[in-house]
Amino acid sequence: MKPEGRRTLRAEVLLVLGVSLGASAAYAVVSLAAKLTAGRPLRQQTATLNPSQAPGRPWLDLTYQLLGIFFALVPALLAIHLLARPTEPASTGPTRDARTDPPEPARDVTAAPQHTGTVRALLGIDLRRPRFDLAAGAILAAAIGLPGLGLYLVAKAIGINATVIAAALPPRWWAIPVLVLSAVQNAVLEEVVVVGYLLTRLRQLGWSTVAAVSASALLRGSYHLYQGFGAFIGNAVMGVVFGLFFLRTRRVLPLVVAHAILDVVSFVGYALLAHRLSFLR
Repeated sequence: MKPEGRRTLRAEVLLVLGVSLGASAAYAVVSLAAKLTAGRPLRQQTATLNPSQAPGRPWLDLTYQLLGIFFALVPALLAIHLLARPTEPASTGPTRDARTDPPEPARDVTAAPQHTGTVRALLGIDLRRPRFDLAAGAILAAAIGLPGLGLYLVAKAIGINATVIAAALPPRWWAIPVLVLSAVQNAVLEEVVVVGYLLTRLRQLGWSTVAAVSASALLRGSYHLYQGFGAFIGNAVMGVVFGLFFLRTRRVLPLVVAHAILDVVSFVGYALLAHRLSFLR
C-alpha cells in the first residue's frame, strides 16, 4: 500500500474512533481519575449504566432513551459504510504465471481479506450461518459471563472497582424493552467498531495479529475504566478472546450475540433482582 493510502486509512481509523468508542475511552479515563481523587474508596462509589434521562417525566425519558440508542448505532453504520469502499490492494506486482512461477505461499487466515464480496460477508454479519452464530455466541457468553461476574465481585471486594448499577430506569412498562434494546445497541456498536472494523483496518495497515488484537482489547478495556480497574482487566481479556475469534472465523455476528446476551442478563437481571440479591448492590 502506498504511503498516501496508509495515511488515509490511519486518519479514517482515528476519526471513526474519535466519534465513537475512542471518545468514550477518554471520558472513562477522566471519570476514573475523578473517582480516585474523590476522597473515598473506589468500592464505595458507583458507576451507573442506563440511568433515567428525565426523572419524573416518563414519556420524555422514553424519547431520550430511544434517541440515544438510535444515534449510538450511527458510528457502527459509518464503519460498515467505510469498509464497503474499495481500498488500495497491498501490492500491484505482475500477474503470476502458473506455468513458470512457483506456487504461492499458504494464505494467512488472520490477514485482512480484500473486498471480494459485500461488506456484510467481509465482517460476517450476514445470515449465512445462523446456527453457528447463535451457538457460538451462546458458548462465548457463558465462557465470558461467569468468570466475569466472579472477577467483578473480587475486584469490588479488594477495592479496585466501583459498584456497578446496571440499570436505573423508572419502573415503567417500557423499562425492560429499553434495557434489551440498549444491550443490543452496545453489542452492535462495540463488536462492529472495535472488532470487525478496527481489526480489519489494522491488518490492512500491516499490523501483526498480536499488535492488532492487543490494540482492540486495550481499547475495549479503556472505555470501561469508569467502572474501575477490574472492569478494565475483564473487558481487555474479553477483547483478546473476541479478537482472536473474529480473525479465525471472520464473523462478527456471534460476538454480537454473545455481547447482547451478556448485557441483557446484566441489565434486566439487575433491574429484576438487585433488591433481592445483596451482592449486586
